[in-house]
Amino acid sequence: MTLIDIVSYLTIGYFIVLNLVYFVTSIIAFGRLKQYSTTLDTYPDSLLLSSGFLPPITIIAPAYNEEATCVESTHSLLALEYPEFEVLVVNDGSKDATLARLQEAFDLKPAPHMQSSNIPTANIRGVYQSQRSPNLWVIDKENGGKADSLNTGINHTLNPLFCAVDADSLLEKPALARIVRPFIENTDTVAVGGIIRIINGSKVENGVVSDISIPPNLVARFQVLEYFRAFLAGRMGWEAFNATFIISGAFGLFHRQIVVDAGGYSTKRTGFETVGEDIELVVRLHRYCRDHNRPYRISYVPDPVAWTECPESLKVLHRQRSRWQRGLLESTTRHMHMMLNPRYGRVGMLAFPYYFFLEGLGPIIEFFGFIAFFWLLFTGGPGSYLLTLCFFLAAFVLGMSLSFLAISLEEISFKRYPKFSDLSQLFLLSVLECFGYRQLNAWWRLHGVYTFLRGKKEWGKMDRKGFGAGAKKQG
Repeated sequence: MTLIDIVSYLTIGYFIVLNLVYFVTSIIAFGRLKQYSTTLDTYPDSLLLSSGFLPPITIIAPAYNEEATCVESTHSLLALEYPEFEVLVVNDGSKDATLARLQEAFDLKPAPHMQSSNIPTANIRGVYQSQRSPNLWVIDKENGGKADSLNTGINHTLNPLFCAVDADSLLEKPALARIVRPFIENTDTVAVGGIIRIINGSKVENGVVSDISIPPNLVARFQVLEYFRAFLAGRMGWEAFNATFIISGAFGLFHRQIVVDAGGYSTKRTGFETVGEDIELVVRLHRYCRDHNRPYRISYVPDPVAWTECPESLKVLHRQRSRWQRGLLESTTRHMHMMLNPRYGRVGMLAFPYYFFLEGLGPIIEFFGFIAFFWLLFTGGPGSYLLTLCFFLAAFVLGMSLSFLAISLEEISFKRYPKFSDLSQLFLLSVLECFGYRQLNAWWRLHGVYTFLRGKKEWGKMDRKGFGAGAKKQG
């Protein structure tokens, strides 16, 4: 048996296990989505909003060089349908006109704001309140990174729940009312994640997504498909096991005091710096609650939507995926004590090994596996044909099938893309992405493994076009 054969067998096994996990979580997701739809029919948003039982929420939106989207995004946050909430934008030492644009759009004036905790953060330069929307606050601080900005927001949050969002995200109007539901249904809930969707190509009108379309950019189109697999087929299934491992930094709701007790987001000022602050916090919340014997639940809700602008160039997407991979490995290696440890339940026994081995280290196997596949395809003899066929079925056909399944989950549940042309494009993309895009993704993630091993900490520049360019803006 040659080295190429060994790599091929290893990669085939990897793809079978990886896709099997996705298949199981997808099947579970079907049931969970049906259950969620029944809950919405029984207790509609209007009934919940008028119940008087909804806790007040603070929305924390870190902003660094977000002049292209900060005003539109803030308008979107202020327009949310929720009885009592405040929006707290944290300007993280932006070098562009982010603060000036916010001051001009919302008539900001200096105002005092009480603190509820003292998580270490960078120095605050000023606190402002809007004269047009009194529930809007802006904190101007020295640059310290996204996690440091979130900690600054937590320190100035008096409400029992805080919602962490990206400053370039748009939330749908019922988003808060829907993401808060698990806190109402189960008092042990400590965190809830919501679904993220791609805004590129859709029309935005006064901070609201008015017409949903597939992005015209091919790179962005592939990401729509990826987000379907990750959020609908993946995270929905893990939530059923109470093993939610990731809550996207673009949209998550948290119990403020539990997060404070656990130490807030990880930064160099709190003792551990990572580019995957969202992953690390969720893993640490699992660990904290288990170590302190606190009953808890970390949930995921598939319908309170946050729309975000995704990269449209391969260069920027490379930076993003490399950073995500590095953040996953930084977070899991920090909490390696949880690996296969029965003390941490399904998170330690199932989710942790899956994310560390299959998602974290998987790109190493995947990348060299593709090299072995194409080597066998072009140079192998008759004896290698069966091995090549097995590899193709495991890596390509199973991957396509799971993409078809994820699209079906979307169509059956939410029908966000009602146009036949959009759906047909998504099914076509499920085939096309297997021939080039997935191999590129494996290379980017492998680069993330490499930068993790080197100890690199930089985020890398993420260019934003704004909702007027990344999406079609009206008005």
